[in-house]
Amino acid sequence: MAPSIGPWRRWLRMARGFGWPTGRVMYPRGVADPYIGRDIANQFKILEKIGSGGMGAVYKAEQPEMRRFVAVKILHPRYLSRPDLVSRFRREARAMSHLSHPNTARVFLYGQLDDGACYFVMEYLAGKNLAQTVRAEGPMEVGRAVDIMVQVCGALEEAHKQGIVHRDLKPENIFLTTQGGISDYPKVLDFGLAKVTEREMRPGSLILTQEGMVFGTPEFMSPEQARGEKLDGRSDIYSLGVIMYELLTGKLPFDANQPMEFIQKHIKEPPLPLTKRAPNRDWPPGLWEALERSLAKKPEQRYATANEFAAALKNVISPTSQPPAPSLPPAATPIAATVASLAPQGMQANAYQPSAAPPVAAVASNATGPQAAPSAMHPETPPVVPGLASTPKVAWLVLGLGALLALLGTAALVIAILLH
Repeated sequence: MAPSIGPWRRWLRMARGFGWPTGRVMYPRGVADPYIGRDIANQFKILEKIGSGGMGAVYKAEQPEMRRFVAVKILHPRYLSRPDLVSRFRREARAMSHLSHPNTARVFLYGQLDDGACYFVMEYLAGKNLAQTVRAEGPMEVGRAVDIMVQVCGALEEAHKQGIVHRDLKPENIFLTTQGGISDYPKVLDFGLAKVTEREMRPGSLILTQEGMVFGTPEFMSPEQARGEKLDGRSDIYSLGVIMYELLTGKLPFDANQPMEFIQKHIKEPPLPLTKRAPNRDWPPGLWEALERSLAKKPEQRYATANEFAAALKNVISPTSQPPAPSLPPAATPIAATVASLAPQGMQANAYQPSAAPPVAAVASNATGPQAAPSAMHPETPPVVPGLASTPKVAWLVLGLGALLALLGTAALVIAILLH
């Protein structure tokens, strides 16, 4: 059995990008962080560092006018000579500022400090990312994992429709918080490697998405991303499949130790089924099929959109295709329905409808005379119920009875006269 994701590997995963948090930016001994206590844009006062990485740091700040806390992400000044990194930082701010989905972290402001360092201000989130959650609590139950992933799919659907591909989805970049009293509320972070369409780029921006260039985290890369090919939203869907797999099992769908091993297995090897990775757990029907499709090697074999993947996951825990209710055979049709169907128009309102009507089959079995045989042999033929003949026959019967009564009355009158 493969070991679970160890702390050292998680640290490598986080250190490869500008994550939240990803490590530490070290200052010389005795030198305090120069940004602590600093005012940003005359609106935000930095209180403390909450995360850092190789490119900069994330700080908690207070906005007194709004009586709220925000997060300030600052690119380290030493990288200002790197136009590629500055462009990546600006692209992240621009990409996130264009997104309004509630499961995407909101960006409020972007600018540069006096020392030239780039920054942007975003909403402050209290909680843990998915990697920290799984490490602290272990693999998730299917229902919880599906609920989280469906919300993440909603955020990515909006991004993909705007031509933005995240390209670095991993558990560290999905943050669980509480919003509006709703727990397990995911927020998608770190669009620093996002691929943005030409119309989203400002003149003079450096485009870092040429084919042949590889970015991202090897453990969660799609095969086409590992090969440096052109990407679209289906690459993010592959990464979501890997994340979902790790949420459910605490492990990755491939056994490897080095980044290049993961890249090769993403390209060539099929993922290990859930039943083999975690044989002691009961998996609901359809779950592996949904995951397996998201992890298909070819983009055209995956879900076309994030919403399609979300629908497949929701269908696992709440199937929409219910079997049709069995219909009653003709012999079991209540007599009240038979009476209503046989009664002439205008007479159905007065038709006799007993509160517990016996089925037609019971009527046929209790009938006597020649009428019983056809009804028993041919249950589809409605039995003859007294008093339900057609209107012309009823009229002739009433007329005959009246004439007979008139004759009997006349005869009685004649006999009475003769006797007197």
